[in-house]
Amino acid sequence: MRIIVCKNYEELSEKAANIVASQLTLKPDSVIGLATGSTPLGMYSKLAEMNKSGEIDFSDVISFNLDEYYPIKKDNSQSYDKFMKDNLFSKINIKPENTHIPNGEATDPIKECDEYERLIKENGGIDLQILGIGQNGHIGFNEPDASLSSRTHLTNLTENTIKANSRFFASSDEVPRQALTMGIATILKARKIILLANGANKSRVVSELLNDGINTSVSATLLKTHPFYLAGGIESLANIFGPDCIVLAGGVTLQGDKLLAPLKAELKKDIRVEISTLQRNAGALGAAML
Repeated sequence: MRIIVCKNYEELSEKAANIVASQLTLKPDSVIGLATGSTPLGMYSKLAEMNKSGEIDFSDVISFNLDEYYPIKKDNSQSYDKFMKDNLFSKINIKPENTHIPNGEATDPIKECDEYERLIKENGGIDLQILGIGQNGHIGFNEPDASLSSRTHLTNLTENTIKANSRFFASSDEVPRQALTMGIATILKARKIILLANGANKSRVVSELLNDGINTSVSATLLKTHPFYLAGGIESLANIFGPDCIVLAGGVTLQGDKLLAPLKAELKKDIRVEISTLQRNAGALGAAML
């Protein structure tokens, strides 16, 4: 796992967009897994800017979204279908026929999930999967449970998720109680994964990724079996690295060799530390687990 601690949301969005851009440079016909929610919005904005300036090209890209509410009309203002069209697809040169989102209008949700799984496989699998993380540690809509479905499936949303998402609807009563989502195995089959975490309310679940445990009650911990990227905003990671790594608003205060001890202790592995945008006592921290 490579961990990138960003000094702010702007830097998080920029670094994530650069990783996606690098993927498209290496493989112009990449299959990209996309996420919704507030965290990837900055990344999508930067990708749209890069596409407009000619830095990257989406004409051969194929996309698969993680999930969709069920049931929900595609033209509903809160559907993920509309979210993607408004925030990314309408702003880049991706072909509409190359974009795939689970169909919240499907009359047979089980058949829809099977077909979605088939399409991913038919297109060679996902090269790069973008993930956000819920306040309860879910990825996609793989909610905490005693066991987790491996493939794309219909799932019930927890009250925690319904409450968290109710801010997008007129009331919590309007939030769909189910969703279609890629399963954990589907996600882990991606060749590369970027997990974006932003905000102090994500600190607890992000810290779960840095201990030794794998727990289905925090589905994101299953990502420990994959060499994924974790790009975290400074507030998300502020309380994880111990007292010798003090996080300031402008960056991470560096205290020489003292920086390594708490990181090694927390990650329980030897690490290599890379510092970018180094200032006198502060900078952005990138720690790579070896």
